[in-house]
Amino acid sequence: MRSAVVSTVLGAIVATMGLAIPAGTSRLTVVMDFKGPWSAPAAREMQRESARILSPAGLRVDWKLRGEPLSGASASNLFVMTFHGSCQFDPEPPVYDELGPYARTHETNGEVQPFGDVDCTRVVSSARYAMSGSDFERQDYLVGRALGRVVAHELVHMVTRSEGHAHLGVQKAALSGRELIGAPLPLEAAEVNQIRLAIAQFQK
Repeated sequence: MRSAVVSTVLGAIVATMGLAIPAGTSRLTVVMDFKGPWSAPAAREMQRESARILSPAGLRVDWKLRGEPLSGASASNLFVMTFHGSCQFDPEPPVYDELGPYARTHETNGEVQPFGDVDCTRVVSSARYAMSGSDFERQDYLVGRALGRVVAHELVHMVTRSEGHAHLGVQKAALSGRELIGAPLPLEAAEVNQIRLAIAQFQK
């Protein structure tokens, strides 16, 4: 679900905005930067789904829209997720001819950075084509669930500074549309322990 993106400007952005991997805390702030249309109900469910996935590992997430004021603590434990395309249900989304990532996390000089990009149009398309019957009565909820799983996946990469993937659960390298909207996708025990180890390192 992720690919390495090397950017020569990220170091300057980190210095300017005060972005950092969390130190001494398990509470994170995620700034949401929507570049296209988005659904407030879907965004709320995205936040709830991410929380359900990450909370067993001891992570708590505060969510902010781009431009909202940040407290001192929030500004020092900050991740930025940029959402591209349409982040709302589309009854006729585009069909992709080939598989591609739902999202990606930035890297600079081999180091995972606290910046991620989500391809909303691709996520919504996969979710839409996995829906059937009564699913369409809760379309915003399911789009939000799909986005929440994608965002949680990327946050695990950022927190652990790891490119690794799991064989099962939300941290698999690839997820189908049905997996994005279907039965719960928790973290595996190995990922939970990896996150807790990362938190312990932050606190040293």
